Amino acid sequence: MPPFGDRGGRGGSRGGGRGGFAPIQREAAVVEAEVALVTVVDVAEAGVVSAIVVAVVEEEEHQEDAVPLVEGVVEQVHAAVRRHPGIFIARGKEDLLVTRNLTPGESVYGEKRISVQNSSAPTEVNGDAAAPATTTEYRVWNPFRSKLAAGVLGGIENTYMKPGSKVLYLGAASGTSVSHVADIVGPAGTVYAVEFSHRSGRDLINMATHRTNVIPIIEDARHPLKYRMLVSMVDCIFADVAQPDQARIVGLNAHLFLKVGGGVVVSIKANCIDSTAPPEQVFQREVMKLREERIKPKEQLTLEPFERDHAIVCGLYQRSG
Repeated sequence: MPPFGDRGGRGGSRGGGRGGFAPIQREAAVVEAEVALVTVVDVAEAGVVSAIVVAVVEEEEHQEDAVPLVEGVVEQVHAAVRRHPGIFIARGKEDLLVTRNLTPGESVYGEKRISVQNSSAPTEVNGDAAAPATTTEYRVWNPFRSKLAAGVLGGIENTYMKPGSKVLYLGAASGTSVSHVADIVGPAGTVYAVEFSHRSGRDLINMATHRTNVIPIIEDARHPLKYRMLVSMVDCIFADVAQPDQARIVGLNAHLFLKVGGGVVVSIKANCIDSTAPPEQVFQREVMKLREERIKPKEQLTLEPFERDHAIVCGLYQRSG
């Protein structure tokens, strides 16, 4: 693991960073609605995967489940990246970050979906008709709308989230990023999503009605005792609360709910903490505050070009100083 420090948004230049990601425009149409050669590569596992001809499906009203327009295995390629279980790369005309859709056929915020024909060919068993071919659906994860996605594309080493994990998400807003975290942890995992705004909370609750592994909590994250009966011990805390006392909020929740050695991922917006100081000084002070809360920082990077004056800090929680 590289030494702790600000790595300057590695992978954020226009030419694409590590992993060969093409630049993604801020417009909503991050992918084109046409048949494209796409290889879905597991970011966590190395090995041989199949390149499938798939269709990129536009989200429309009353649209049926996404289905591939063209079928067939094209060729085999090797996955080159081994990190971030549950997060995938769709390789094609542009490399896209995707998560496996927990509720196929549904979009949360109008994001594009990719339906991939499974490579295994159907075979007859004891003379019976072959079972129909199955598909797997993925959702495009736009880094301009998710700081966690921006951190993954920037080169973050560990999100501390994987299938089966329990995650406490502070600052869930309307559930855009929460829905992708729910995809990552899968049916066996749980996302406790805390949001203070009742307006955003309504959208969060509506999203959670379709993703049963999300538990929405409309409460102030400064008072974790108010929702202590709803949250069990978690493996990871992700915080995006954009408040001057963000480090204190993270610490209060970590002391109550985070396992020893659990992961902490904090998105820091410099202007929300101190608009008069240079962002680098704000980030440094926040890191020191996290250390005081017994959170040992492991890595830090800025989120350029996806977010301005933002940084993401990852660390491990230690019960004792």
